[in-house]
Amino acid sequence: MLYHLYEAQRSLMEPFADFARAVSKLYGNGSMFSQLPMAQRVAAGYDLLYRLGKDYEKPEFGIQSVEVDGADVVIHEIVEVDKPFCQLRRFKRYTDDPEVLATLKSQPVVLIVAPLSGHYATLLRDTVRTMLQGHKVYITDWKNARTVPLSDGEFHLDNYINYVEDFIRHVQAEYGNCHVMSVCQPTVPVLAAISLMASRGEATPLTMTMMGGPIDARRSPTSVNNLATNKSFEWFENNVIYRVPQGFPGEGRRVYPGFLQHTGFVAMNPDRHATSHYDYFKDLVKGDDASAEAHRKFYDEYNAVLDMDADYYLETISTVFQEFKLVHGTWEVRNEAGQIERVRPQDISQSALLTVEGELDDISGSGQTRAAHDLCTQIPAEHREHYEVAGAGHYGIFSGRRWREMVYPKVRAFIAAHDQPQTRDDTPLAAEDVRRGARAAKPAAVPAEQAAPAPSAAAPAPRKAAVRKTSQPARKVAEPPPVATASPSAADAAPRKSPARRRTRA
Repeated sequence: MLYHLYEAQRSLMEPFADFARAVSKLYGNGSMFSQLPMAQRVAAGYDLLYRLGKDYEKPEFGIQSVEVDGADVVIHEIVEVDKPFCQLRRFKRYTDDPEVLATLKSQPVVLIVAPLSGHYATLLRDTVRTMLQGHKVYITDWKNARTVPLSDGEFHLDNYINYVEDFIRHVQAEYGNCHVMSVCQPTVPVLAAISLMASRGEATPLTMTMMGGPIDARRSPTSVNNLATNKSFEWFENNVIYRVPQGFPGEGRRVYPGFLQHTGFVAMNPDRHATSHYDYFKDLVKGDDASAEAHRKFYDEYNAVLDMDADYYLETISTVFQEFKLVHGTWEVRNEAGQIERVRPQDISQSALLTVEGELDDISGSGQTRAAHDLCTQIPAEHREHYEVAGAGHYGIFSGRRWREMVYPKVRAFIAAHDQPQTRDDTPLAAEDVRRGARAAKPAAVPAEQAAPAPSAAAPAPRKAAVRKTSQPARKVAEPPPVATASPSAADAAPRKSPARRRTRA
């Protein structure tokens, strides 16, 4: 019933929001009314009323181009895989410069798994735009559950994991390998998906970058964690789950509505949002268009929310925040064939692991993401790193200045350093090759056991060299400069070909 009341209120407010927008334009667009006393305040007040009452639809990524090696590269967004509850989007890059094209083709491919926790994948727009400068990029674009008909079936946490596995296989089939980045909520199901693939003997991604996620929600619990643990499973099922009303394709589906999630987001920092809206009003009165536009862009994204399928949401609450099945080693997942499999992160051995946390993160507390290192015990120490971003909150680790200048260079260097499959299984063979070379260099009279170095000394050198090899040998990628201060290379300064030439994609 609550969902129906909300929709009735939204429908009632819509004409008033349209009226407020019209009055705002009337008093603020240079008409004769804009010359009246207090016209700026009237226009600002009605504009704020319009934004508080309007309906926020799903935003677009809107990434038209990025700069690579000093050249503008055109971006074309396509859907490569379309599943009932998610689309796999690819951001194709086009250029007419042969040198830049060669660079694009040599760059690693990254699958970004966006969160399904209230907001759309466009929340990671800045993440995608930055990653496109040095990587081929795919992203999971989760659908609003109220747009999915009941005939398309249910969606459980197990289905989420199966989706991630399918997307990884799709990208691997295209490029032979890939890197995976998960932001916030998906760190848990992504780790589960890669664990299951490793247990079956499937090829796993070259790297896993996990950012600000609740791998072990018991560590440094935040208000979000406390809410999940202080309320029972039945409380969530009885108080936040509703059926989609008439008028939507998903009519009758049980969901956790987006408007309830948005209410929870605002309730975490009500004073901050009230101040932000008042500042927006003052910026409009002063004519500070830049600040006003920044406010609009933020809240166009922040206020656009989606419904989550009830089964998925409730199972996430139970598995991740109440029973901690991942860290206890008791998590069992049903695969696409209907078989039950145990999630065993300790089976992952061929994927490098980077965890990223924000020093001031108030959603995923300190140590929650780093806990992945304690679970992935078979990943060698030289293939695991942790990075805490000084002064960054939750959003700062994947969006904004700190993401671009501090986190991205670290992620880029880590991916570049592990852009070749690990050669752990080849170590004995490499050591034997070293021994053979030593025997050939010694006189025949010298016994072979004296000429050959000990395996423990010979093995590490070939393995480390193989792991650190990158796909861009001509560029220094181990420690790239921050994106904002990167200096152009000699190739960047060279004249570009005419843009009239046919563009080639990468």
